[in-house]
Amino acid sequence: MRIILAEDSALLREGLVRLLEEAGYEVAAHAATAPELVAAVAADRPDLVMTDVRMPPGNRDDGLRAAVELRQMYPGLRVLVLSAYVEQSYARELFADGQGGVGYLLKDRIADLQALVDAIERIAAGGTVMDPEVVSQLLVHSPASPLERLTGREREVLALIAEGLSNQAICTKLWLSEGAVEKHISSIFAKLDLPADTSAHRRVRAVLAWLQQ
Repeated sequence: MRIILAEDSALLREGLVRLLEEAGYEVAAHAATAPELVAAVAADRPDLVMTDVRMPPGNRDDGLRAAVELRQMYPGLRVLVLSAYVEQSYARELFADGQGGVGYLLKDRIADLQALVDAIERIAAGGTVMDPEVVSQLLVHSPASPLERLTGREREVLALIAEGLSNQAICTKLWLSEGAVEKHISSIFAKLDLPADTSAHRRVRAVLAWLQQ
């Protein structure tokens, strides 16, 4: 898999390059600013983009906005966004197109190479990955939220869907049968008013419902 990496800290950038190469990935290019990232992808489209949220020139959410722009320019481009902080608004914007192949992780998580590899592989397969810390903060929701319709177990299942776990992984995590997990997921979709269609991935749309509470 070919990856383009965007990170303004030279030390962290070099460390990430080494980690990715150690895991068997090819770092096709790396960038220190958001415009450099956009130019690098335009020049040599990768399989996945990994970018920090806060990047020059604005040092605010330039990296995130570049990632969203690239997803619009190149449909199907896989994107993993890294952040130093839990920002619900960042996650909401990243997942807003309702498609898969995206992830949002806290930088602390990338110290665990296996966790990083797992996230990259899930995103590459078209899934979604959200940092468990982000998920835990989103569990606090308002009484008016559609999530109030969900049972405690359904909220547990939705939390694991948001983290990017497959049905089988959810079975293992919660000690449930595959049939039980499928029933919980079907109930979640029904309670969140997510009918089956071909316009967007319902698992992603369920996570979006969570983000938009």
